[in-house]
Amino acid sequence: QVQLVESGGGLVQAGGSLRLSCVSSGRAFSGYTMGWFRQAPGIEREFVAAIRWNGDIIYYVDSVKGRFTISRDDAKNTVGLQMNSLRPEDTAVYVCARTTSRYGSRWPPSRNDFGSWGQGTQVTVSS
Repeated sequence: QVQLVESGGGLVQAGGSLRLSCVSSGRAFSGYTMGWFRQAPGIEREFVAAIRWNGDIIYYVDSVKGRFTISRDDAKNTVGLQMNSLRPEDTAVYVCARTTSRYGSRWPPSRNDFGSWGQGTQVTVSS
């Protein structure tokens, strides 16, 4: 059983920055693709970013390209999401996720490839 715990959310003004972090414990971290999703009220959960298990390929949804940066540190079992130039439409609960399969080859992964989820951290961007 893997546990994913997010931190770093908060309230920030438009144009500001936040850095989210997700720590994985319980089972292996290396070899798994990690991703960030976000859920706003009344809106379907959105796939925001992913970093492949070896860190060589990164995916971003178009709306965050150039503003968000995903990274991973396998020595610390963490995945981060640096968010710059935040907009009110970025307001959501941000959830960390890990793929079910190790060393997966499909890219980008689909939502169904992620089988472990954190509880999420709230990000609120005021205008």
